[in-house]
Amino acid sequence: MNLGGLETQTTVNFDNLLKEDVLVWDGKIQIGAALQRVMSVLEKVRALSGLESYAKVESNNNFPAGTGIASSASAFAALSMAASCAAGLDLSEAQLSRIARLGSGSACRSIPSGFVEWQAGNDDISSYAYSIAPADHWDLSDCIAVISKTHKSTSSEAGHVLADSSPFQAVRTKSALERLEICRNAILTRDFDAFAEVTEFDSNMMHAVIMTSHPPVIYWLPATLQVIHEVIKMRINGTPVFYTIDAGPNVHVICAQEDSPLVSSYIIDIPGVEDVIIAHPGGPASCSN
Repeated sequence: MNLGGLETQTTVNFDNLLKEDVLVWDGKIQIGAALQRVMSVLEKVRALSGLESYAKVESNNNFPAGTGIASSASAFAALSMAASCAAGLDLSEAQLSRIARLGSGSACRSIPSGFVEWQAGNDDISSYAYSIAPADHWDLSDCIAVISKTHKSTSSEAGHVLADSSPFQAVRTKSALERLEICRNAILTRDFDAFAEVTEFDSNMMHAVIMTSHPPVIYWLPATLQVIHEVIKMRINGTPVFYTIDAGPNVHVICAQEDSPLVSSYIIDIPGVEDVIIAHPGGPASCSN
């Protein structure tokens, strides 16, 4: 579910006077791994457009980065769109999705609108994301419990590398397609209970893998568990709600839009929760000149 209101603003300028690519993130010049990932996208755009100029990339988020709220996905989707527009390319959604994937696999999902599926595929051509339902298909809210705005010590990329060291990873991947089908059908039919069950289960499985990798990675903080328990309590008391947690301590609490004021009021009172960001299904990545 792409989130409206949580945005990355990125500008790209190809300049013949530049001697190398430059990345400015949140007002600070970046080097090393971050710049290399950006360059992988720029190189693809240059190859498609025939440009040879280096580029200056300036980017910032309106939400915390590196904390499990898909900031990398948003950033590389924005970069792919901005770089392609700056290079004068008119690419299809699938082409943009493939380019975004070069910077961050999950970024391919941040190109299309609304509820999105990433097709694993067998190669670069067949691996891309597409919308299975528009943003207005289902009136859901994501009440994000912000427990920490500090950049996590173990990146998602590093966590992926460690996953195969867990004895549970093989079981998780073997059943992934089955869970995907359940999730897709739940979204298309707006079956909240089925959506809740498969999403929580998949989230728990992912963190079981992370926690049993070598070395183990524990993203959760005490308040993470408190939010989980509060969500379960709200559900028992009759509010349709569920949680999911990305690679970080912050918790995505999903509910109907009409229930979001009530849900967020419960969450913000939990000790250790710094803020609650409420988002709804959002539109596609876009370019403005």
